Amino acid sequence: MAGDSKNLHAGHRQRLRDRYRKNGLDGFAEHEVLELLLFYSIPYQDTNPIAHRLIDRFGSLADVLDAPVEELVKVKGVGENTALLLKLLPDAYRRYLRSSQTQSRFAGPQDAIDYLRTLFVGRQHEYVGLLLLDSRSHLLFCDMIDEGTAITANIYIKRLVQKAVQYDAVYAYLAHNHPSGDLLPSRQDLEATREVAAALKNVEVMLVDHVIFAGNDYVSLYQSGLLRRLDVLSEEPADLSSPPFRRVANPDQEDDD
Repeated sequence: MAGDSKNLHAGHRQRLRDRYRKNGLDGFAEHEVLELLLFYSIPYQDTNPIAHRLIDRFGSLADVLDAPVEELVKVKGVGENTALLLKLLPDAYRRYLRSSQTQSRFAGPQDAIDYLRTLFVGRQHEYVGLLLLDSRSHLLFCDMIDEGTAITANIYIKRLVQKAVQYDAVYAYLAHNHPSGDLLPSRQDLEATREVAAALKNVEVMLVDHVIFAGNDYVSLYQSGLLRRLDVLSEEPADLSSPPFRRVANPDQEDDD
């Protein structure tokens, strides 16, 4: 009986692998995606009940992958190796997005926002990101510069200015995330924006935007008009015919001017 159960279990695993090999994850239910993943950390158990328990506990595939390790291991059948495998996936996806981004020049603010978005995929804590451009819209730097809330702006402003000077930047985008899902900028967010803009202006760098990400959504303080209300724009950055947002037909071709 034990042998028959083992053979049946092995056959089920092979069928699931064959489905994936043939069609990818198209047609897979969320618990089946988890079940397939768990094959690689739980080699000798039926992973179907564990996958169902994870979905029942957290609600969805995304919620499972976003859950903290200490919560994942509370689910029966989930050990530390399995929890780390699940946590690795959104981090690996974020690195994949960054690695696949080949853009080195930006045609407008939306390009910068889309590029910044890749920094925040799967982040469960608040981070501060920075994107720097030169006078011809070339990408100079894009990465996290700190972890924490905008309330700690005085801590990361020095680091931000150091990066801008180091890369001889002309334009800067600030970004941070709200893991709570609330898109509305707080009073601290707005005050931090004002302080960052002033600090950058002292080294002749223009803050073009401050973008707040929450899940798949975002709010742009430039697009919403809040940067103008904060009186931090030294010039209007909306003209696509001039730097830093000229339309680029061929990113490898330099301008004549």
